[in-house]
Amino acid sequence: MHSKQNAQHRVDQINAFNSELNQLEQDGVLQLSTTDKSNLHNYHQQLLKSLSQSFDIDASTSQKQFSLAMKIASFIGALAFSASLFMLFYQYWGNLTTLVQTSVLISSPLIALALTQLCLVKEQSGYFAKIAGLVCIAAFVLNLSMLGQIYNVAPSPNAFIVWSVVSLALAYMTHSRLLQTFAILFFACFLSAKMGTWSGFYWLSFGERPENFFLPALIIFAFGHKQQKSFEEFTAIYRIFGGLLFLLPVLVLANWARGSYLTIDPEIIEGGYQIVGFVISAALIYHGIRQNWRDLVNLGSTFFTLFLYTKMFDWWWDWMPKYLFFLVIALTALLILMVFKRLRTGEIGLWINATKGAEHA
Repeated sequence: MHSKQNAQHRVDQINAFNSELNQLEQDGVLQLSTTDKSNLHNYHQQLLKSLSQSFDIDASTSQKQFSLAMKIASFIGALAFSASLFMLFYQYWGNLTTLVQTSVLISSPLIALALTQLCLVKEQSGYFAKIAGLVCIAAFVLNLSMLGQIYNVAPSPNAFIVWSVVSLALAYMTHSRLLQTFAILFFACFLSAKMGTWSGFYWLSFGERPENFFLPALIIFAFGHKQQKSFEEFTAIYRIFGGLLFLLPVLVLANWARGSYLTIDPEIIEGGYQIVGFVISAALIYHGIRQNWRDLVNLGSTFFTLFLYTKMFDWWWDWMPKYLFFLVIALTALLILMVFKRLRTGEIGLWINATKGAEHA
């Protein structure tokens, strides 16, 4: 087993197998001998024991429910601790000397980092380490921001890349997808701000040009195709945010041409981006089916539907009777439902797999 995710998948397979075996025995389809049952039971117990010692897995449905509750509690706790740190700093900040302020700012993320490492060593599940990791990145963000104010350093987009690197390191250290998300967003902000400055804009105005996010989106999406044996859960996050950071700006530009760098007719810009939105969404669905990546299929389907409905609104809302407009929406939803049903039953998936095999041949 290379990762906790693989170990958990194996445990789920064992539980599903035992459940199906019990059902087959009740239906009289299959009857194992006492020796076979004993051997099978002993093997599974030994395997579960080995996986439990190596990874913090959920061996039963009740344990999965508790794990979900623990994830929610750790997320809320991490946010609360981070907010508390910010409020504490601002509450008493003006009463401290510059030397004390600097010392506190430098020491806070280092203390949080040491606490994160200690939690990783002492606690196998990693929930407390993830809380400490989020507090560490909050302290580090506060560190750079406040030090810049104290010593009158001009704000710079370079802070984003520093925060991104630290967040990513902590994410891989603690197996935290939340910290990975922060790292992705910091990186997207950094590169988008840089692209804005290269185009002649002040870096804090990078959000006014959605096209600034296209390059970071493609880079992040590419990371979702890189195999990471010990961090397989991270690849889907790269793909999802890569797709989001590309499709969201396209959706904005398809309805707001003024945000584009292009200087041609606004209707042409919006129409062009609407076409791009449809093509990219459909491509994500196709690619997701080929690679068996449900996250891409869901993302592509969601945005394809959004682009379709916004386009229908542009076409028909002003001149079509409202009852007829919503009837068309309902019929379109039924059509989409039929297509998704085909996708679910695998008919289109089988065709895609056949074309994929023909390409290899």
